Amino acid sequence: MKREQGTGNREQGEIMAVNDFKDLVVWKKSMELAKGIYGLVKYFPKEETYGLSDQMRRAAVSIPSNIAEGHARQTTKDYIRFLYIARGSRAELETQLLLAKDLGYFQAVSEQDLDSLLALTDEIGRMLFSIITKLTSES
Repeated sequence: MKREQGTGNREQGEIMAVNDFKDLVVWKKSMELAKGIYGLVKYFPKEETYGLSDQMRRAAVSIPSNIAEGHARQTTKDYIRFLYIARGSRAELETQLLLAKDLGYFQAVSEQDLDSLLALTDEIGRMLFSIITKLTSES
């Protein structure tokens, strides 16, 4: 299904026809975020293997997965619904990152690396909001 999509980059007003979810900038960035989370949680304490680190990996994977699944749906309404789910997973992941930081789980990680992941999380949230707003106004 070909959709005219905003990529979430309002400053440049970038609009493009997207045939495949893998062409979406927000999907690419959320894949980058998921890989970053997988790299980050390996430094968590062993007792968190099936706790917070598992929840963070699941939330991180949920973001690009829901973007992809929504894009593959037949209706814009379904697509928007999956984008909202991705947005919720993004907020869940941000909360978990902040909690892990407060618990001191990032002592082996540079503050700059953590800040980069938090900034990427925020950017993805803004991109999702932008796409949802555009699609909602068109339907």
